[in-house]
Amino acid sequence: MNNGPIDGVSTRIAIVTGGGSGIGRAIAERLATDGMNVAVFDRDNKSAETVAAKIQADGGTALGYAVDVSDRLRLEGVVDDVRNALGPATVLVNNAGVTGFEPFLKISIQTWNRLLDVNLTGTFHCCQTVLPDMIAARWGRIVNISSSGGQSGNPYMAHYVASKAGVIGLTKALALEFGPKGVTVNTIPPGFIDTPLLRAAESAGQLGEGVDFHAARTPVRRVGVPADIAAACSFLVREEAGYVNGQVFGVNGGRIT
Repeated sequence: MNNGPIDGVSTRIAIVTGGGSGIGRAIAERLATDGMNVAVFDRDNKSAETVAAKIQADGGTALGYAVDVSDRLRLEGVVDDVRNALGPATVLVNNAGVTGFEPFLKISIQTWNRLLDVNLTGTFHCCQTVLPDMIAARWGRIVNISSSGGQSGNPYMAHYVASKAGVIGLTKALALEFGPKGVTVNTIPPGFIDTPLLRAAESAGQLGEGVDFHAARTPVRRVGVPADIAAACSFLVREEAGYVNGQVFGVNGGRIT
């Protein structure tokens, strides 16, 4: 493990929120494999530290932090810690999110606010906190993990869909504002991805006839896996992707085109 700041140009420093499991974990591990030093943020401290330890065991550099992205003060403090331990972050992957499934007329204002606080406002907090280091470096990559539901809509998920559609809109606005400063901002709206959250939804009867039924009706005839999202993210944060900005980079097996 590195004990001091690392050159933020020759070795990119990446922050991955919600990096303790599922898609976020796959992204954190892929960026480490690509040679980046990774700060893994997750509400669950044990999960964040477990992923960081796995990256270190595989020869990479990573640190795990307990962070709720809706807590601005905590977030700012942890980003300072990352800056001191690894260096300024010039790659940010906003993956942290919560989901919900209930009839629109039964969504409480508390539930509505919580989903927006994490999924949309949390993305806002992270971008505002990390962008100054990117601007100073004249180079940055932000990838916001939204959802295909934010493109197509889903019944019984109005709060989730609204929050993720907001992430797509935020992405486009930031891309226009910060592209001239060397920072690209793109969003990946995952399709049907096999994660613990998806399986929990299946168990709760929220997927109709289940994962296999939907996979068979996906043009590529399979369910997605976290590594599919990680591979797309790996491309978007590279130097070679510098002309890709403000894009909705769908990874959904052809379910939405």
